[in-house]
Amino acid sequence: MKAVVITEPGGPEVLAYQDVPVPEPADGEVLLEVAATAVNRADLLQRAGNYAPPPGASETLGLECSGRIAALGAGVTGWQVGDEVCALLTGGGYAEQVAVPAAQLMHVPSGVDLVTAAALPEVSCTVWSMVFDRAPAADLAPGEAFLVHGGSSGIGTMAIQLAYARGARVFTTAGSAAKLQACRDFGADVAINYRESDFADVIRAETNGAGVDVILDTIGARYLEGNVASLATGGRMVVIGMQGGAVGQLNLGALMTRRASIYAATLRARPLEQKALIVAGTEASVWPLIEAGQVRPVVHEVLPMAEAAEAHRIIEDSSHIGKVLLSAR
Repeated sequence: MKAVVITEPGGPEVLAYQDVPVPEPADGEVLLEVAATAVNRADLLQRAGNYAPPPGASETLGLECSGRIAALGAGVTGWQVGDEVCALLTGGGYAEQVAVPAAQLMHVPSGVDLVTAAALPEVSCTVWSMVFDRAPAADLAPGEAFLVHGGSSGIGTMAIQLAYARGARVFTTAGSAAKLQACRDFGADVAINYRESDFADVIRAETNGAGVDVILDTIGARYLEGNVASLATGGRMVVIGMQGGAVGQLNLGALMTRRASIYAATLRARPLEQKALIVAGTEASVWPLIEAGQVRPVVHEVLPMAEAAEAHRIIEDSSHIGKVLLSAR
């Protein structure tokens, strides 16, 4: 089969589409014929040599995919060869075939085509588990105020839609007029141009000083001070990215005064048991909203898998709105 291979750490040009061995599904796994995969910022970090896969994971890029089941490993029940699915992966999605634990499979929501379904697993599982699930995540409730940074990203577009659908007041940040309008179209009540305004000042004014109850942050250190200043009493901040740096100063006094909490986590390295629960919870809670038309996958562009380097350039340029997909067919 063919897969995208990192020939050496570096820029997008180090990605090559080459022949590699077909993976064998282990006990409890299935083999998927990949229809499409999606590009995530973690892929860019791994390509550059800054994000090694967890022990035992595939070295091939790709944290999610859609496709059809081609073979069942020993002990797999509830699925059949030919089933159309999407899957949360620990790696391996940039390929024509991938082996994945059956517990990380999800049905394709009705009304979503198989290629587009590749845009769903990573963002929906991340947002659901970090923002809406119960402890240790944020447990965002209807009527609360929610802030997500980078509202036009894959994570951002999903977070805005889910928060809006579940009755939260949604704040977001973005860097252009087109992206700000897209965020409003997805359900953001307040869209803040971070190039022109201090988001913390805007939130303070819009909430009469009360702040927001939950923050989903992909930026990290650069926004730490502003995020803490934006939290309401009892607020919860969930950090899932470090685009703005990993090390910052935390004002513990401000955090204590607000009786607030900060939670930081990734999804990729979690054990199978945890991922299985997240996948099941996401399908049970998010898929009905997709099938009802309240939430939709947002796809910026679909490129052939052989053009993975161009897809990485699009993500690095941050010109996209939603997800960039790679089609294997």
